[in-house]
This record gives sequence, C-alpha cells and structure tokens, in this order.
Amino acid sequence: MCNVQKIDQVDMGQVKELVENYKNQKWSLIPLVQQLQEELGFIPPETVPVIAGALGLFPSEVQGVISFYAQLYTEPRGKNVVRVCRGTACHVRGGKTILKLVKQQLGLEEGETTEDLEYTLETVACIGVCALAPTMVVGSNVYGNMNPKKVGQLFKKDGGRHDEKP
Repeated sequence: MCNVQKIDQVDMGQVKELVENYKNQKWSLIPLVQQLQEELGFIPPETVPVIAGALGLFPSEVQGVISFYAQLYTEPRGKNVVRVCRGTACHVRGGKTILKLVKQQLGLEEGETTEDLEYTLETVACIGVCALAPTMVVGSNVYGNMNPKKVGQLFKKDGGRHDEKP
C-alpha cells in the first residue's frame, strides 16, 4: 500500500536515503523509481536531479525513463484508481453512460484526482471481462454488469466501502 503524499510534503531526506541504496548503479534506475513511487505514491519531479546525481545519469535520461513507462506517475494519484472500460463490448452495452455517471459521482474528468487524494479517474481500452460489460475497476476490484444504480451504490456519499461489491 502506497503512502500518497502531496508535492509540498515530500520528505527529501527520505528520498536521499532511498536513493543512497542505489548509488552509482545506472542499471538500477527502474527499480529505484519503482520503489520511490511505492514509498511516496508518485515520483515527484524535484527528485529527478537527486536520482540522476546518485546514479551518474543526466536528469533528461531519468525523466525520459519516467515519461516512457505508463505505470510511472509524476503527480499524486488517489488511493482508489477508478478505471472505466471504453472497449467495444462495454461501449455497446452502455459504457459511455457509466463513465458519465462516475464523472458526476466523483466530480472528476478523465485523468484527474480528487483533492483529498481518494480517487483518480482513468479510462482504459479494455479490462478483459467483456462478458460482464459494461465494466469498471476500483482499486483491484472488478465490477461488471454496471448500471446507474450500481454506480450510485458504489460511490455512496456516506463513505461506502470500495472493497465490497454493490
């Protein structure tokens, strides 16, 4: 479980301590940024020069790797990443409406994160459970056969849990 922090709360001492374990090992860039993201919840841009200096790389090389991999993030993300499927089966069975309702419930557009860092909203090309279309994922839980009622139940304003199926 990652400890999501806001940018102004990044503990550079923690970053430097983590980076020290990988010092002068250029090969370790990817494991280092993965561990940094695991610890902080994202890779703060101000850590790029620290990483580069420790590994003997140019900051542009570090940034190039971070920006290349879709699973690496330079901005804080929500504890619950909500992924709504936009695949063909989901689209045909009402996925567009499901996305619209999720946006309304969370007050987010695609790619945005709530201020309290509770949710990040994304769309994906396919979740891989087309027989259950329309589908979405919240955290690691897959929700199928979604409809307006299920969306409302999933995102209850009264603090409903997201590890239970609606």
